[in-house]
Formats: sequence, C-alpha cells, structure tokens
Amino acid sequence: MSQLYPRKDSPYYWWSATYNGRRFSKSTKMKNKTYAKKVQQQWDLNLVMGDLSFLGLSSKSNQSIHMYIIEYINELRSHLSSMKSLKTAQSHLNRFADYMLSQKIKMLSEISYRDIKRYINSLHIATKTKKNHLQSISAMMKEAVKDEILQSNPCEMVKLPKIEKDKSIHRLLEPIDMEIIFNGAGAYKLYFAFLYHTGLRANDVANLKYGNIDFNKKSIVKLVRKRRRIHEFPIADALINMIDANADKDHYLFPTLQSDKEQNDNLSKPRKYMQMLLKSNDRPKADLHSFRHTFNQSLQDT
Repeated sequence: MSQLYPRKDSPYYWWSATYNGRRFSKSTKMKNKTYAKKVQQQWDLNLVMGDLSFLGLSSKSNQSIHMYIIEYINELRSHLSSMKSLKTAQSHLNRFADYMLSQKIKMLSEISYRDIKRYINSLHIATKTKKNHLQSISAMMKEAVKDEILQSNPCEMVKLPKIEKDKSIHRLLEPIDMEIIFNGAGAYKLYFAFLYHTGLRANDVANLKYGNIDFNKKSIVKLVRKRRRIHEFPIADALINMIDANADKDHYLFPTLQSDKEQNDNLSKPRKYMQMLLKSNDRPKADLHSFRHTFNQSLQDT
C-alpha cells in the first residue's frame, strides 16, 4: 500500500511505496492533494502491472548484484577462451559486490556512478590495476543495459587519474647489472645478448627469424614495426658465433617468445626473469628497454 505525504523541504506531495522488498519515494509534482491522489492511483496501478518506467526502471530491475554476477560469469564461461581472464573478472566482480553489500546496496539498479567511484577510490592498488577493475565492472554493466536491467552504464561517468609511466625503470644498465644478468641469464642468454648488441626493441628481437640474418654481410635485415620500414643493422661477431648459420630461414630465433595472442604476454617472462635477477642482487629495477638505452649510450660514448 502506498502513502501520500507532504515534505518540509518540498512544496509538493510525495508518493512512497514498497515493491519487492524495495522502498521507493517520488515527488508527484502536485501541490493540490486531490491531484496528487490521482497521480498516486496511477502509480499504484503501474506497480500492480509491473511497469516501473515511471521510476526510471524496467520490470527486470529487481535483480540482486550477487545473483547477476553469477549469471554473468556463467555467460562469460561459455565464450571466454582464457580461464585466467575469467577468474580475474570473477575476482574483480565478487570484490565489488562485497563492497556494495557493505554499503547496504543489494540491487544492481541501486548502484550509482558515485558508488562505483567510492569503490574504486577504496582500492589501495595501482591506478593501472584500478582501471582493470573498472573495466570488469563496466563490461558487466553493459550487459545489464542490454538485459534492460539498467537504463545506462554508470561506469562511463567514472574518471580515473592519468597513469604516469615510471620512466626511471628504463635506466642505463651498469657493468655490475650486465654481469648479474648474463651470469644468470640461462635460457634467455641469447635473447639478452641480441638486445644488448643490436639496440633493437624487445618485440623486434623476439620476431627475428634466421632468414633475417645475413651471415655474409654480418647484418640483420628487419622490418622495424614502430617505423614500418625495413632496416639493415650490423650484427656483432659475438652474436654471429652464437647462432646456427645452417638453421631453417623460416624458423624463429626465439620460438618460446612467440604467441598466437598478444606477444607482450610472452615478453613478460624474460622481463620478469631479468628483474628477479637484479632484485635478488639488490640492484635497482630495470626492464628490457634498458638494453636499448644502454646500447644507444655506448654509441654516444665511442
């Protein structure tokens, strides 16, 4: 049963009712009580018919956050090929749902952009990781819009601070760093050697094939993807002596760094390995691009 009442902070009569366990209140925009009752009767009828459009909701809006997440994850499971991506999305969304519950927000349609903003701000993690959380939530909200549970995606209004890249990680490698890296390089010794002796970017080295090596001219002929141009680079004798001149020209020098997906996924392995070597020896953090900086600096010093 609905109620009609005046409010001290408003010149209009207000309507209030409970529907499926949720309490709603809305101004009738009527100062005359007789007219306000007519609005009340119309809205009561709308509730009986399940028409929540006057509240800015649909008949499907009575959906709990936790239940929708279960349905959404089950849907993702049917078409996501990566189990890692699925588990990441599930972890993000469950954490989000727990936070909303702590704020006494149980229904998906009750979530505002301010609630999402407060949740993102409550995460004590890097900005890049916050962005990943927001993307997971936004993807689910988009589906809720398609399902007519929400009228719009509140995540679209949430702005994150600009991600500032840590340029200090691209530092020059000192002799002690080189000694540590190459002494413990293991399976990545040839890859690190190519980075150091050619100054090529990590992706370009990872994509080298034996056919890119001209053993007679002692050079590398390679498409540099960033510039989209074919370049020829001299190759050091130290590298020539480390590779098989009789290998199939169509074979990659570094097959373990190839991937059908984003190659950066595989490049993270040698990068993290290198960083582990430096960290275990109490050296500052660096990355694969540091080899390029070191190579360019050595050219300037000669």
